[in-house]
Amino acid sequence: MKPPPRNGKHPEAAIRRITPWRTLPPLTAVLLGLWGLPRGAGGGSMWRDESTTWQVAHRPLGGLWELLGQVDAVHGLYYLLMHGVFALWDGGPWALRLPSVAGTALAAAGVAAVAHRLAGERAALIAGTAYAALPPVQAYAQEGRSYALVAAAVAWATYLMLRERWAAYAVVLLLGCWLHEFAVLALPAHAFTAWRAPGWRRAAGAVLAGLLPLALVSARQAAAQLGWLGRPSWQDWAAYAVLAAAVALLARGAGDRDLVRVAVPLALLPPGLLMAVSLVHPWYVDRYVLYALAGLAVLAGARASGTRTRWAPWLLAGALLVPFAGWSVWLRTPEARKDDALAVAAAVRELARPGDAVLFMPSRRREWLLSSPGAYGSLRDVALSRTPAESRTLHGTELPADGVRAAVLAAPRVIALLDPPDQPLDRDPAEAAKREALAQAFDRCSVTPVRGARVAVYAWRGTCG
Repeated sequence: MKPPPRNGKHPEAAIRRITPWRTLPPLTAVLLGLWGLPRGAGGGSMWRDESTTWQVAHRPLGGLWELLGQVDAVHGLYYLLMHGVFALWDGGPWALRLPSVAGTALAAAGVAAVAHRLAGERAALIAGTAYAALPPVQAYAQEGRSYALVAAAVAWATYLMLRERWAAYAVVLLLGCWLHEFAVLALPAHAFTAWRAPGWRRAAGAVLAGLLPLALVSARQAAAQLGWLGRPSWQDWAAYAVLAAAVALLARGAGDRDLVRVAVPLALLPPGLLMAVSLVHPWYVDRYVLYALAGLAVLAGARASGTRTRWAPWLLAGALLVPFAGWSVWLRTPEARKDDALAVAAAVRELARPGDAVLFMPSRRREWLLSSPGAYGSLRDVALSRTPAESRTLHGTELPADGVRAAVLAAPRVIALLDPPDQPLDRDPAEAAKREALAQAFDRCSVTPVRGARVAVYAWRGTCG
C-alpha cells in the first residue's frame, strides 16, 4: 500500500470527486447558455420583462426599496441581486443574463445530485445533461429574470431533503421562495417523500414563516401585479397533459419507490396546483414553475440508465437532436420572445425628430423605452404626470383623460408606440382619450412594425408631408 500524502488525502479521492456526472451537466448548461446569449444581431434584443429588470435594477437602492413597497415585491430579492451585478459590471445583455446561465448550471448540477442519490452515476449524468438541454430550460437560461435561479434553489433543496439536512434545506428553499414565492409549491411535492420526518415538518414551517412577510406584501400588490393574466388556456392544459403522460410513461415499472415519490410529485404538483388555483385566481404562467422540469429529468435519467443496452439512451438523444436543435436555434432569436424593446427603441431613433411627442398606447408600454434612455430622453412624454422614480412605480403615472387629450392635441407631431393590431384595446378613459385625440386632429403618416409592437408617426391633419 502506498503511504498517504502529507496532507492526509489520497490523490485518487480527488480524482473520484471529478466525475462526469458532476461536471458534464453544469458544463453543458454553461455552453448552451453562452451560445447566442445576446439574442440577435448587433446589440442583441431584450423583451419587456427583461427591460423591467434592467431599468429597476439600475435605480438607486433607496428608489428600488420604495418601488418594492408599491409593486413587484415578489421579484425584490432578484432585483437587489441584479443591482449588485450592474454595480460591479454594467455589461449589457451579458451582465443581464449571465446570472441565469449560472443558475441553470447550478440547477443542472442539483438535478444530477438528486438522480445520483436515487439511481446512481449513470442516471445522474443523463438526468443533469437532459435537464440542461430541455428547450424551456435553455430559454430561461438566457433571460434576465429569476426563474433559473429559483430552479437551482428547488433542485438543491430536493437534494438536501434526501440527505436530511433540514437546516440547509430550509435556508435554500426559503431563498428560492424569496426569489419567486411560487417556489413554495415545492413543499407539497416534497411532502410525499418527507412528511413522516419531524425534521422536514419543522423545516417546512420555517420556510412558511420566513415567506410570510413577502406573501403579505405581495398579496396587496396581486391585483396590479397579476391582473393581466387570464385563466389557463387549452394550450396550457394540453401541455400539462403531455407532461403528465411523459411522467407516467417514465415512472411506469420503476422499481424504486423513493424515485417515484420524489420525482413524480416534483414534476406534476407545482404546475398542477398552480393551474387549479388559477381557475379562481388567474396566476398561472409556465415559467413560474420551471423548476418542475427537474422531476421530469430525474425520471428520464433513471429510466434511460436502467436500459440493458448502454447505447440506447444516446440513440434516443440522437433521435431528439434534430427537433431540439431547431428549437434551440429559434430560442436564440428575437422572434422567440413576445416583443423586442431594443428594436422598438431603434425604430424610434430612426423616425423621431427633435421636439416630437411620444405617446405610449397603453401606458405600460413605456417599458419599451425605459431601458433605452438615449431614445426616450430626446422625446416629450406628453401624457406623463410623474416619472417612474417619482411615482415609485414601474412605468410612471399619467395625466387624467382631459389632460391627456389636451396634451396630445397641442403636439404637432407624435410618435405613438402601439401593441400589434390583434391585441385588445384598453378601456381606461385616459387610453380612450389618446385614441380619440389622434383620430380627431391627426393623420397617420407611417406605421413601422417591430417585433411585438408598432411605431406609428402622427402629424396634424394635412402636415405629414
